[in-house]
Amino acid sequence: MNQKTLRLTESAIMLALGFILSLLKLIDMPFGGSVTLFGMLPVIIIAYRYGAPWGLLVGFAASLLQMLSGLKNLTYGTSAVAVVAIIALDYVIAFTAMGLGGIFKGRVKNQGMGIALGAFSACLVRYICHTAVGCTVWAGVSIPTSDGLLYSMVYNAAYMIPETAITVVGAYFAGKMFTLSEPQIKPVSMKDGAARRAAALLPSAIGLVIAFVFIFAMVQTEEGFDITAIARTDIFDWLAPIIVLVTGVVVSVIIGGTAKEKRS
Repeated sequence: MNQKTLRLTESAIMLALGFILSLLKLIDMPFGGSVTLFGMLPVIIIAYRYGAPWGLLVGFAASLLQMLSGLKNLTYGTSAVAVVAIIALDYVIAFTAMGLGGIFKGRVKNQGMGIALGAFSACLVRYICHTAVGCTVWAGVSIPTSDGLLYSMVYNAAYMIPETAITVVGAYFAGKMFTLSEPQIKPVSMKDGAARRAAALLPSAIGLVIAFVFIFAMVQTEEGFDITAIARTDIFDWLAPIIVLVTGVVVSVIIGGTAKEKRS
């Protein structure tokens, strides 16, 4: 398979995978927006592998899929200008931004850190887009007209903060454990110290992110999130995040110990 065919094939597969993962919602907000199971990560990986220009093209295709799945939202636009703004900001620019996953390739030597920074940049642009359309188009519809900017910032942060955490952590470990810059994606040899450490830390990182999502869900409201809700949370609600986090740490310790035994 030549390089061009491989790139098209990988991009199509990752585009489809990203769309499927975006449907697996961990948290679904009442007026739009959700926390997904690594829904942004596949396109970000393609952007890192083949560069930002190609990544932006694949991101644009992803934005069209997202728009098609959310066509109902366009019916809430109060004017033609509002509909255009929704298409441009809530979909096209917001999801095309996943192509920014490749902007630090070659600029940051550490592959894990480079793709993680690209993932953060993509999430930041998406958050800005959703916030902008929220305080303009959706003001008076699902967002109060007064203090619309603040409300939109808080509401969109309620799902974009955990979505960003999931995406950035996933991107970092993908960059540490796979050869994303090689002609074919392969696991990094466990003889590599950095890959070994990443493999040992991965369960802890997954546990931490899942626990964070659980806790963030406790403070979410229809208006966004209310940090004071933590004080009103039942003690039994804390069991799930604590168990997940402790399990992740224990598994990391076991993997780390096993790796040391093999080296010795």
